[in-house]
Amino acid sequence: MMKELRFRLILILAFIGLSLYLLYPTFQDSQNSKSVSEALKPVEAMIKKNNPDLTPSKVQDMIASKKDSILSNNPDYRTAREKRIKLGLDLQGGMYLVMEVNTAKLLEKLAKDPDQQYLDILKKAEAESKDSEENVVGILARMMKEKGIRMSRYFGSIREDDARIVARLQEQETDAVTRAIEIIRNRVDQYGVSEPSIQKQGSRRIVIELPGISREEEARRLLQGRALLEFKLVKDASFAIPIMNRIDEVLAGKVTDSTATAKTDKATNKNQKLTDEQFAKEHPFFTIARLIDPQGRVADAYVKDIDRAKLSGLLAREEVKKVLPDNVEFLYDNQSITDPNGEKFYRMYMVNKEAELTGGVITDARAEIDQTTGSPEVTMQMNGDGAREWSRITGANIDKRCAVVLDGKVYTAPTIINKIPTGSSRITGSANMDEAKLLEIVLKAGALPAPVDIIAESAVGPSLGQDSISQGFNSGWIGYLVVALFMIFYYKTAGSFADLGVIMTVLLTFGVLSAFHATLTLPGIAGIVLSMGMAVDANVLIYERIREELASGKTFKAAVDAGFKVSLSAIFDSNIVTLLTGIILYQFGSGPVQGFALTLMIGIVTSLFSQLVLVRVIFDYINSKGYKINVG
Repeated sequence: MMKELRFRLILILAFIGLSLYLLYPTFQDSQNSKSVSEALKPVEAMIKKNNPDLTPSKVQDMIASKKDSILSNNPDYRTAREKRIKLGLDLQGGMYLVMEVNTAKLLEKLAKDPDQQYLDILKKAEAESKDSEENVVGILARMMKEKGIRMSRYFGSIREDDARIVARLQEQETDAVTRAIEIIRNRVDQYGVSEPSIQKQGSRRIVIELPGISREEEARRLLQGRALLEFKLVKDASFAIPIMNRIDEVLAGKVTDSTATAKTDKATNKNQKLTDEQFAKEHPFFTIARLIDPQGRVADAYVKDIDRAKLSGLLAREEVKKVLPDNVEFLYDNQSITDPNGEKFYRMYMVNKEAELTGGVITDARAEIDQTTGSPEVTMQMNGDGAREWSRITGANIDKRCAVVLDGKVYTAPTIINKIPTGSSRITGSANMDEAKLLEIVLKAGALPAPVDIIAESAVGPSLGQDSISQGFNSGWIGYLVVALFMIFYYKTAGSFADLGVIMTVLLTFGVLSAFHATLTLPGIAGIVLSMGMAVDANVLIYERIREELASGKTFKAAVDAGFKVSLSAIFDSNIVTLLTGIILYQFGSGPVQGFALTLMIGIVTSLFSQLVLVRVIFDYINSKGYKINVG
């Protein structure tokens, strides 16, 4: 008996310990926020003193922006924030937007010689699409068929039938939405929004949630601005490494004279006898930016994700700006790589600050499989002006690398093998077809033909979100207090065991939310409060059965065993039905409904564990000691 109790007790303690471990970053982030808020109070007072005309809301926006910047740039603060329980818009404030890709404008641009008749039909198709889930292409094709007009009159060639033209237009319509999502995601990541949600809705709408955003106008301009695609030459190692060495020396305090020369072999860290601390002191730049090739054939470096903000701060120093040429800049890859220890790194390039060419000259790009090698590749077509410039650029830079940069992030940096006089290029080196498809989207992004309109938006202020958190948790502890007092009043000592089970349920629920990086919303808090009430439901069934068994003359141990055993089927039946309802709500619901369903499902599972395992262990332990428990 004691061995079985020991196993269950270890299991309970393990779950409690794991939940506390998972919830520690949330506690840590809360403490960090409080300490930063305290540190910013003098700043807030200074802003009010120097700018008496500013409204209180504007001052709070400035402080919130400063606070977000501190929490995001400090590696320790950022790590805690990334691992905490995520909060939805209704709890931490932010922006909610619904954007729609204007595919009607795309069809207007794609049409050859569009006359007034075509524009009138397109206008009607666009109006009808707003009230239905059918895409604009399908509606346009149907309306033109009803009027006896072939699609080839405005699209494709006269030899193509309507079905083939419609299929191609639908592919272009879908492609425009995909490109818009990629651009928005890239820009949101660059903006520094934590825990954003970007989802496609229907055929052409994009739903965006930006928690914690305080600068709404800036975010709106960021999302609606035109994508900037650029081709920038990557600097050769012979040029870049001496500059990087010079930066390293300046940061280490080894150079006082701006005309001093730099040694080009320091980046390789040939002196292997240096300890990590010595190397960090003598080479502060290369401690953060580790050269990929120790032989110095390329100047690319790997930078830890948590060190990127620190490196930006170092490069922004005045003494560093003096040794860094004005015509170059450092850019990162758009995607990180993860080492075996789970650490994220970004590849960093030194490139020309001025672009050789912009993406506006690209007319088409397509990911496909090379028939000779079987490897994925991307073919790219340019217009006449672009082809002439591309011919000059490639001819003058053979064997050099050219980075494809979208909104400041490098997507690929292939080597120019030979001069390309036609503007038709092949980009190889993609690891798989998905990577090639992403590059196709990026190349097309610079010439995005369909505008993206904001059709709905709402903003939740940080103070309103804080009020929601306070009200939600107030309802939680008041609800628990009422349930706890009732159970103690009605079931005496046994009722207090059920109350411990409720605390265990809440702890495990938050632990599971943290483990899976789920987002807690206001309806989610409602689901937790409801699961607290349901958590004692199992105990009510068990305790009533124990009472009946005791009344029939059984011993206390036999009554407890019968109470748990006989009540088990009823408990499982009721909870399984509720769990299935939660699954249906989560699968077919959206937004607040999903938040409620998620916490309800987690609460059901954790409450069963708490009441059937924790409470049973308490009863069995007391029974083993020969004590009786008052069940009212």
